[in-house]
Amino acid sequence: MIMDTTSLPKSTSVALFPASFDPVTNGHLDIIYRALRIFDRVVIGVAVNIAKTGAFSVEERIEMLELAIGHEERVEITTFDDLTVDFATRVGANVLLRGVRAMSDFEYEFEMALMNKHLKPEIETVFLMSRQEYLYVSSSRLKELVRFGREVGEFVPTHVAKKLREALGSS
Repeated sequence: MIMDTTSLPKSTSVALFPASFDPVTNGHLDIIYRALRIFDRVVIGVAVNIAKTGAFSVEERIEMLELAIGHEERVEITTFDDLTVDFATRVGANVLLRGVRAMSDFEYEFEMALMNKHLKPEIETVFLMSRQEYLYVSSSRLKELVRFGREVGEFVPTHVAKKLREALGSS
């Protein structure tokens, strides 16, 4: 029997994409644009981790994200410094969005998804596989390349490549 869903109320799907975005990469942006085809709204949560020092301040990371994707009306960019599932509840997200590049990513993300499900059973985790051209791209790898004087413009927006060169470029 096929269920008639026309009389069911439409719920808004809100996905939270939490990460450090230090800095945002084209792989991150690809995940966000693909998520916008699936979800009504995407909240980009820039994680504040006092135990880690990034290459960029939280304000700089938000600025880079705003320039890259802030024009999308269904995207909200904000920060958080508590448990991801608690933050998701505060912003009304019913889905945690995670990008996965390799099996090592999946193992880590799978364990995290199980813990998040335990803490907040009403929040689902959705994994989007990285596109092939971004499988080996990570923020930390790009920072390393820039420190050694290599160009990373094919992996990040132009304004991010410039900020990376200014912050980390070899003299």
